Amino acid sequence: PLCCCPMNEKRSWFNRLAKAAAFRAGLPSTFFVALLIIVTWGLTGPLFNFNDTWQLVINTSTTIITFLMVFLIQNAQNRDSAALQIKLDELLRAVDTAHNSLIDLEELEDYEVNLIRQKYAAIASVARKDLRSGNGFSEFDPDIADIRVTPKGNPL
Repeated sequence: PLCCCPMNEKRSWFNRLAKAAAFRAGLPSTFFVALLIIVTWGLTGPLFNFNDTWQLVINTSTTIITFLMVFLIQNAQNRDSAALQIKLDELLRAVDTAHNSLIDLEELEDYEVNLIRQKYAAIASVARKDLRSGNGFSEFDPDIADIRVTPKGNPL
């Protein structure tokens, strides 16, 4: 198989190609094939008198491969990131004490994420202070843990 898992027939041809290419690109055998190509190219230098065409072959080849791989790997990264976010959202939804407002957090504006980060930094600071003083971890203070944000970014 081209991939580590069975391919879904409903996937687009690009999705199948990107997944297979990203998987193959990460294999040790792919690295060694690339290394063999570079060594072979280097060893043929004296045969071609290290001329401009000889250099252009490797430069052009590596540029094209790199250019294409950027898009294929980004596609795989986007899919993996989206799947991870969905899994984390499900964990937040399933845990009774978790704040459901944190589900889909990546869709908020930067200032909203920073406000929430500041609230959690305050919670962490209190917990570390309690830990250092020998009191163990404190429970969440509902006043500190309230993470509602207004549309203008002002905490409620």
